[in-house]
Amino acid sequence: MALPDLAAARLLIVGDVMLDRYWFGEVARISPEAPVPVVKVGRSEERPGGAANVARNVAALGARVALLSVVGDDEAGRSLQGLLAASGIDVSLHLDVAISTTVKLRVIGRQQQLLRIDFETAPSHEVLRAKLVEFAARLPACDAVILSDYGKGGLTHIGEMIRLARAAGKIVLVDPKGDDFSKYAGATVVTPNRAELRAVVGRWQDDEDLARRVERLRCELQLEALLVTRSEEGMSLFQAGGAIHERAVAREVFDVSGAGDTVIATLAAMLACGAAWQHAVHVANVAAGVVVGKLGTAVVSRAELAMALR
Repeated sequence: MALPDLAAARLLIVGDVMLDRYWFGEVARISPEAPVPVVKVGRSEERPGGAANVARNVAALGARVALLSVVGDDEAGRSLQGLLAASGIDVSLHLDVAISTTVKLRVIGRQQQLLRIDFETAPSHEVLRAKLVEFAARLPACDAVILSDYGKGGLTHIGEMIRLARAAGKIVLVDPKGDDFSKYAGATVVTPNRAELRAVVGRWQDDEDLARRVERLRCELQLEALLVTRSEEGMSLFQAGGAIHERAVAREVFDVSGAGDTVIATLAAMLACGAAWQHAVHVANVAAGVVVGKLGTAVVSRAELAMALR
């Protein structure tokens, strides 16, 4: 299946953004103070994370993308703004002076993640209300909306956003968080991973049992489709007419962090271009196979994806 020209796709992404910081170092000994490795940090790196990584993935595919979110008035927020501006993304980060920008600091030794430290605060309601007003104003200029929920409080008005976007005839994709999916009712598609789905529908015995549980959830939430990413088992798309299963295509799994961002970004760009569900899911699955071969929150370029599809 060929990759369509994604340059015509216009996506609006709303959700929780964060700054992913990486400290890379050598591990040569165990600390005398506690049974933990001592990491001698040699270099550091910063990358946009969360909804910002979804936006970066969309931009890397050649589609047009706008990002709407909230950051603190701090060094991490300014760093995030700079990184995103360099990616060719139309960025609108509302400032909330009462919060700190979410930062995830990962310590890497011998190409393995040893530790992750999170800094985060939920944004205030006034800033979120202003963001909702801008969201409504930006809807006419997009084909599809991605709501990237990382549970950091940036999508307090997600029900209203889904209602506004669907009323405007837009495709709405949601990357969910938590054990209550009722707030995502009315979206076009929700894309949980295996663990996220299990928290909502419980443990399933086999694929038949999974299909029954997902269909019940899909009908309850009035979704057109539900896409479950299943790690080494690939991914499964459930619709009224049945399920489509895609086998995992990763040649070597190096790091799965951010793979869900790549999946929803690719799926959204394909659907925004008018691709059929089966084609869109296949391309998203191939993109996931490429990105898990990279370290940290990474992106797949259009050229890499086209080559992998060949």
